[in-house]
Amino acid sequence: YYVHNLSPDFKLGVAAGSYFGLGLEYDDDWAGRYYFQEGQFLTFGLNPVAAYRINKYLSVGGGVSVVVSNYEAKTAARNLEPGSGDGRLEFDANDTGYGANLGLLIEPREGTRFGITYRSKVDLEYEDKPDLKNIGPLLQTALDVTGLEGSKVKLDMEIPQAVLVSAYHEVADKLALMGNVGWQDWSGFGNIDISLDSDTSRSATQDLGYDDTWHFALGLQYRLANPWLLSIGCAYDTSPTDSSKKRTPALPLDRQVRAGAGLQYDLNQDVTLGLAYEYMDLGDGRINQQGGNLRGDLKGEYQKNHIHFLGVNLVWKF
Repeated sequence: YYVHNLSPDFKLGVAAGSYFGLGLEYDDDWAGRYYFQEGQFLTFGLNPVAAYRINKYLSVGGGVSVVVSNYEAKTAARNLEPGSGDGRLEFDANDTGYGANLGLLIEPREGTRFGITYRSKVDLEYEDKPDLKNIGPLLQTALDVTGLEGSKVKLDMEIPQAVLVSAYHEVADKLALMGNVGWQDWSGFGNIDISLDSDTSRSATQDLGYDDTWHFALGLQYRLANPWLLSIGCAYDTSPTDSSKKRTPALPLDRQVRAGAGLQYDLNQDVTLGLAYEYMDLGDGRINQQGGNLRGDLKGEYQKNHIHFLGVNLVWKF
């Protein structure tokens, strides 16, 4: 992040990084390899913004986002000949999408402020000829009938739009409380348009059955001593799907519980160093998929479904 002061009330800024994505990899011989084996949905965005303080109580801001993304998926394919081993299907494509964000900050008095931000959806289109490896004769015949062999596959996806409302209040000289309430349009993310560009072009929409999600968070900051600032907090996100028949091993999201802590040290009046840790529990992630003869049924839940985050930061004022 970088912020530049054009005047006391007018600021320009830019942010670079990722705010949406996931990657995971299963063992080659795991039971659900015909559903999903390895993949990633990675994004990197550049977000220039401008902000203006209208008066001592109200500030507004906005900007645009340029998001470069990569979608990659690898799935095993069941060959029908005995002893022939698994085949493999790989899809790998990149795209760039664009969005916008808006913000409003209200500060009724010093030490108390409320904010609301909106981030628009970002449409992404991935196009690739799937790479098929070690495909047996019988499965190859089935692929020839569907027209998948040698055809371009297009996937239309979107990063969901989101709204976040936040509050900050200093209850004492050394103690401040914070809270967030957010909404994300996961129902839009769950509708993926799929088209096959071949001699007989066709298209369909895969409905993952996702619901919009809600986010709730509470936190506090405490000044341990003059150079040290402690931050702790917790959060809860609702699940995008409560149906084990809709949840897939490619995106085994359930309700999410987060807990984190951070410590910042003011090296001097211009430089601050920080270290933070967060733990996210993604729930049981129950799956009950029925895939027929080629994929088989996949039923179960995750005993370990969590992510650890570790971050370091540097703030330099000049």
